[in-house]
Amino acid sequence: MKTNQQTVLITGASSGIGLEIAKLFAQENYNMVIVARYKEKLRDTAFQLLELGAHNVLSISEDLSTHEGAQKVYDTIYEHGHQVDILVNDAGVGVHGKFAEIPFEKDQEIIHLNILSLVHLTKLFLKDMLRRDNGKILQLASVASYQPTPLLAVYAASKAFVLSFTDAVINELKGTGVTMTALIPSATDTDFFNRAGAENTKAAQNDPEDPAVVAKLGFDALMNGEHHATAPGVKKQIFMSSVMSNENIAAMARKQMEEEQTDRDKTDKDI
Repeated sequence: MKTNQQTVLITGASSGIGLEIAKLFAQENYNMVIVARYKEKLRDTAFQLLELGAHNVLSISEDLSTHEGAQKVYDTIYEHGHQVDILVNDAGVGVHGKFAEIPFEKDQEIIHLNILSLVHLTKLFLKDMLRRDNGKILQLASVASYQPTPLLAVYAASKAFVLSFTDAVINELKGTGVTMTALIPSATDTDFFNRAGAENTKAAQNDPEDPAVVAKLGFDALMNGEHHATAPGVKKQIFMSSVMSNENIAAMARKQMEEEQTDRDKTDKDI
C-alpha cells in the first residue's frame, strides 16, 4: 500500500461531516491527527480510520470550547513530531432556543468553539504553512452564514463570522502556496440537531443532506484549492439572501427552526 507522507488535522472528527471527511483522507493513506472531546468515541474512530487505510492516527481528546484548548492541540502535535499539511476546522456546536432564555455559558461555549478556537488553530498552523509556502485549510461555514436565524441566533452569527473571516484570509493568501476553502452545507443529517436540542424542528425533519455527500464536496474543493464548496440546494438560499432584507430572511429562517407538530400534538389540539 502506498503511504501518503502528508498529515491532516481534523477537529470534530468523531461524528458527522468531520468523520466523513476523515474517512476520505484515511482512504488516501494520510497520516492523521483527529481531535474530539470524548476519548472513547475518538478511540473507536481511530480504529475505523486505520482499517480504512490511514497510515497512522494520533488521537487528541481536547475540549476546544476552552481558552487553552487550541494551544494544547498545537503543542501536542509538535511534541509528537508531526507537521500539519492540511487543517480541517470542523468542530462546532449550537443551542436551539430564544437568545434571552439560553444561559450565557452556552453562548460563550458556542463562540469559543465556533470562532475563537477556529481562529486560534488557523493562526497557529497557517503561520507554519506560510513558512513552508505550502498547505491547505478547510473551514466549516454554513447556509446560516448568510441567514440571521432566530432560535439559533448565536450559532448563525458565529457561522457568518467564519465565512467572512475565511473570505478575507483567502484574499490575503493570494500569491502564496497556501489555499483556504469554506464548506457551506445546508441542514445535514448529523448529531448537530440532537446536541442543539433542535431535533424536532422543520429543518431537522425536512430531508437533511447526507453528511457523506457534503464531506465529498468539501474534500474535493479543498484538494483542488477552490474557495467555496456549496452543498446542493444552498445556492438558491444564498441568492434569496442577497435579494431579500435581513428581516424577511430571519422570518423565513425562523419557520425552519420552529418545532414540527407531532401526531400526538395534532390529536390533542383536535380534542
